Amino acid sequence: MSSPRKLTPQEEARLAQVRANFQERRRVSESLEGIGTRIGVYSGKGGVGKTTVATNLAVTLAAQEKEVSLFDCDIDCPNVTRVLRISEGPVQNGEKLVPPSRFGVKVMSMAFFQDNEDEAIVWRGPMIHNAINQFLHSTEWGNPDYMIVDLPPGTSDAPLTVMQTLNLDGFVIVTTPHELAVLDAKRSINMIKKMNLKVYGVVENLSGGVFGTGGGKALAEEMGIPFLGALTMSADYTNSQKPAALESELAGGEFGAISEALKAQIEANKS
Repeated sequence: MSSPRKLTPQEEARLAQVRANFQERRRVSESLEGIGTRIGVYSGKGGVGKTTVATNLAVTLAAQEKEVSLFDCDIDCPNVTRVLRISEGPVQNGEKLVPPSRFGVKVMSMAFFQDNEDEAIVWRGPMIHNAINQFLHSTEWGNPDYMIVDLPPGTSDAPLTVMQTLNLDGFVIVTTPHELAVLDAKRSINMIKKMNLKVYGVVENLSGGVFGTGGGKALAEEMGIPFLGALTMSADYTNSQKPAALESELAGGEFGAISEALKAQIEANKS
């Protein structure tokens, strides 16, 4: 009986990489196993209010006595910490990082590791992939009812990495009523569907005024997915000290309605 063929150096290297990837996925899975529902907040383009929706949705759920974590996955342009006005970074606890909390929400973001928030983060795909994985398995997430994930915009490598790594339960799509924003949102929905993932619904931001209204609802109807609600184009959303949902009656009411619609969709998708 002949002895097994000896692997070439290239084959050994590939095998070692497969083992390393498996171990990485296992560590990430173990780190996230206590999380209830993982919700990606996603948009086809930047500037439509994705971070505004993610942060206000997180604090709204926390105000409803839910345990909530907020993961800022927009590695290139992390803005969650600015919206929440949080400056203290995570605390080291053995091999884990304990995220700080603001307005009842545990927060992890690349911004904590920037020396200067004006600094441009110019990374290629593999570096972004490694950073996201490092955050996931090094953070002590605890057992939150919800993890809100602020994804990078677009349909390229960065959001794809997040989708493949986090095993998100579903997505909230953010758009403005503008024709081009709606088109890009449609592309992001098609990307999610190609990956056989769920879309909980669409939120229309900056509704009314110069942008018009109805684009988000029309998109939801066209794509056969729920419309979760609209956010009025209002000065109530320009407060710079707290998320608007915590200070404005208008914003609080709009996000309260969106959170209830979202929870209904989460429950419906469990059955």
